[in-house]
Amino acid sequence: MNIKALEKVALSVRALSMDAIEKANSGHPGLPMGAAELGAILYGEILKHDPADPAWTDRDRFVLSAGHGSMLLYSMLYLSGYKSITLDDIKNFRQIGSPCAGHPEYGMAAGIETTTGPLGQGIANAVGMAIAESMLAARFNTGKHNVVDHYTYALTGDGCLQEGVSAEASSLAGHLKLGKLIVYYDSNSITIDGRTDISFTEDTAKRYEAYGWQVLKGSMYDFEEIQRLTAQAKAETGKPTLIILKSIIGKGAPHKQDTAGIHGAPLGAEELAAAKANLGISGDFYTAPESAAYFAEKQGEWKKNHAAWQEMFEAWSKENPDKRKEWDSFHSGTAVSAALPEFKTGEKIATRNASNKVLAAIAAANTNLVGGSADLKGPNAVAIPEAGDYTPESRTGRYLYYGIREFGMAAISNGIQIHGGLRAFCATFLVFTDYLRPALRLSALMNQPVVYVMTHDSIFIGEDGPTHQPVEHVTSLRIIPNVRVLRPGDAEETAQAWTMAMERRDGPTVLVLSRQNLTVFAKDDPDWKNTIRTGAYIVKKTEGTPDVVVIATGSEVSLALAAAEKVPGKKVQVVSMASRELFESQPENIRNTIVPAGVRVVTCEAGTKTGWERWAKPGDIMAVDRFGESGPGDKVAAHLGFTADTLAAIINR
Repeated sequence: MNIKALEKVALSVRALSMDAIEKANSGHPGLPMGAAELGAILYGEILKHDPADPAWTDRDRFVLSAGHGSMLLYSMLYLSGYKSITLDDIKNFRQIGSPCAGHPEYGMAAGIETTTGPLGQGIANAVGMAIAESMLAARFNTGKHNVVDHYTYALTGDGCLQEGVSAEASSLAGHLKLGKLIVYYDSNSITIDGRTDISFTEDTAKRYEAYGWQVLKGSMYDFEEIQRLTAQAKAETGKPTLIILKSIIGKGAPHKQDTAGIHGAPLGAEELAAAKANLGISGDFYTAPESAAYFAEKQGEWKKNHAAWQEMFEAWSKENPDKRKEWDSFHSGTAVSAALPEFKTGEKIATRNASNKVLAAIAAANTNLVGGSADLKGPNAVAIPEAGDYTPESRTGRYLYYGIREFGMAAISNGIQIHGGLRAFCATFLVFTDYLRPALRLSALMNQPVVYVMTHDSIFIGEDGPTHQPVEHVTSLRIIPNVRVLRPGDAEETAQAWTMAMERRDGPTVLVLSRQNLTVFAKDDPDWKNTIRTGAYIVKKTEGTPDVVVIATGSEVSLALAAAEKVPGKKVQVVSMASRELFESQPENIRNTIVPAGVRVVTCEAGTKTGWERWAKPGDIMAVDRFGESGPGDKVAAHLGFTADTLAAIINR
């Protein structure tokens, strides 16, 4: 280990970070200046990676959970030879068009493994990545060849460890004994409001030991100690490891280091000049020649190690052609078509239970589909008996018991999905999307096709009462960009909804499913399985132009069909709009084919009316704009006036 060269790398990180943030007049210099040594040794000595091939499947993953310190990551990617970040990009830090965004954004530059910034979610993503590595290793490694053998590293700070999602994910990681997960804790005792002891005085080490982690301690500024502690972490195969590194935020800035003033604001011209003088830096955007020479020499070593893995991979492929075929399928990103179960018209089945039958079929065809529920395996109907359970003793299992950790579950699912090779789903009650929404938002922001199975979708769940009866939730999900909400009206639609979710590759899908039984209804559109991909189709047609078009979703499609029978004097066309936002994105001619222009529209959904104003006048929107009641589902609906008779009366106006 060339300590002198690593010191120059750390110096270069400080120089680049200070200048980029000063030029942008925005950013967080404290972390990259305070943790520059860790960045240097991580990218120089610890990580198994190849900047010439950032997508190498068996690379180590590094997650900067404390994403506000993004200049640490950008500096290291640039210095270590990733072509995705240039010096000009760094000079345009936080500017439109630069991959060096304020916080690391997945997809903007190779080497950025996930989007971070919302504190705590990065740790949870890292847990997901470690789970994915262990699953793939169990499936593909042989006694002769370990084609999956890498570590997941994360850098966290005090903020991440105060967020609840990190506690959820860390607790599960300890339970699952994820020995190839190593988290460095930049312990500088400073947050934006001041020293951490104004609000954070717990013994973090003891907390993580209680989670089942190995906890080690050292200095951020001792390269040999960091290397030794990392080796010790790797030697502990039965526990994840937290390495607490005592550090000084903003190290090198003589008047602002170790203060809250350097956490989230540029140094300012005077302090910047003082810091450069203190560190012996001349000029702007300085990089030490020794740093460039060090990483130039490293390129050959990384290339050699990567080539050795590739040679092993090819040998493994020849000896295990079936596994190689499966490997290629896993990493293609394309779902395998499944033989879906059939449901008969008139059959009564809750869409959550229909979903379970479909899930079993899809999981049988797509053996890389993995996931689980937040302690609601039965109620969510997401059991996959033939897939087995993922446990410390059985890494081949595909079902994950997440416990009551909705936010952690969703963020971990993002990590599994981002890792590559696997397709992730997760499940809970629809009302608890309130708990996981920030992770769902990141699924959408990162274009990750995680499938969210959300059951117990309306006031019709009944006796659990208003705390568990979703009212505003479907609407709130629809307004998140790139989230596709599918609320199927019966078992047949549920099968198509799952297929649409699996076919999607550019964002998450939320399946909104009923607890109560729904009758499988006849469909007048003979091509409805294709038409539903527009987001809506005609369930009940009329001869000629209809007098009224009733748009309904989910369980309310059956209610709309019943209401239409109660108004024989009018030509009522019933449309099932499984995905409002998808349908609204269609060309006008497609929309007009299903909902003719100029025809009166009535909408019916057991949720808030927000958004339906585009389709109907206020008096023609049948909705639930209040919290529910505790009681049997049908009686709750009747109490709130949400019945076929009520809808028929609206149609008859």
